[in-house]
Amino acid sequence: MKSYKSGFVNIIGKPNVGKSTLMNAMIGEKLSVITPKAQTTRHRILGFLSGDSYQIIFSDTPGVLEPHYKLHESMMKVIDEALYDADLVLLMTTTDEEFDNEKIINYLKEKEIPGLLLINKVDQSDQDKVNQSIKKWEPVFGLENIIPISATLNFNIDLLKEKITDKLPEGEPYYDPEELTDRPLRFFVAEMIRAKILNFYHKEVPYSVEVAIEEYKEEENIDKIRAFIFVARESQKMIIIGKQGKAIKKLGTEARKEIESFVGKKVFLDLSVKVSKDWRNDLNQLKRFGYDL
Repeated sequence: MKSYKSGFVNIIGKPNVGKSTLMNAMIGEKLSVITPKAQTTRHRILGFLSGDSYQIIFSDTPGVLEPHYKLHESMMKVIDEALYDADLVLLMTTTDEEFDNEKIINYLKEKEIPGLLLINKVDQSDQDKVNQSIKKWEPVFGLENIIPISATLNFNIDLLKEKITDKLPEGEPYYDPEELTDRPLRFFVAEMIRAKILNFYHKEVPYSVEVAIEEYKEEENIDKIRAFIFVARESQKMIIIGKQGKAIKKLGTEARKEIESFVGKKVFLDLSVKVSKDWRNDLNQLKRFGYDL
């Protein structure tokens, strides 16, 4: 009888390297927000891939960066926790991005945590660069543990799944095999709204925004949602709203469409903008928004 394997597979890398795209590709569902902007992921998001003989618990984490706010410190704490409880670490990089965090690299060496080095976005690179990257990382991970991939094009994703299941410890499933994530519906709705803000607005505004679902009422034919968009300054509030409210109307329309697709029924979405001065350094507000400090 084939043994059952299960474990926590945590994805780590710099911002905008493709961690969220990879987890979504592995799970087959859009659980993590994906935008062209860096620092999109702020929380640790678990995604479950369950088969007849395995359960892989993927963990999408924020990008590794130098903290400038309490918010960033919380994000870096998430990465520390992801290293600590991992059964397997997927360290993701690209040929154009140098992962140079010695603390994390040394931790992986000293703790002897099983790891795979993923060179992502190879479809945007050339073979010489890929070979150079493999050569650089071979002394750290070993050639057999380095996999060039394209999370966007699903290149080598099946090979990666095989490598992961080979390295998982034996054990029972941690979660119901029918479940895809540990996060509630409200979380994903807030993330969908924030993703639209990241796409629609520019400069510092998207990074000064947090979304909180104030009310979520599920009715037979429609879900009624009231959400607050928090910004750090009054000027940012005016940008979000736009002239004659046109910007927030467009935001609400596009967010509502995506939420309706996600929940599979009609949605009424009410958006309001509030100013919470310097919320990224406000411990009470950060806790309210679900950050671990």
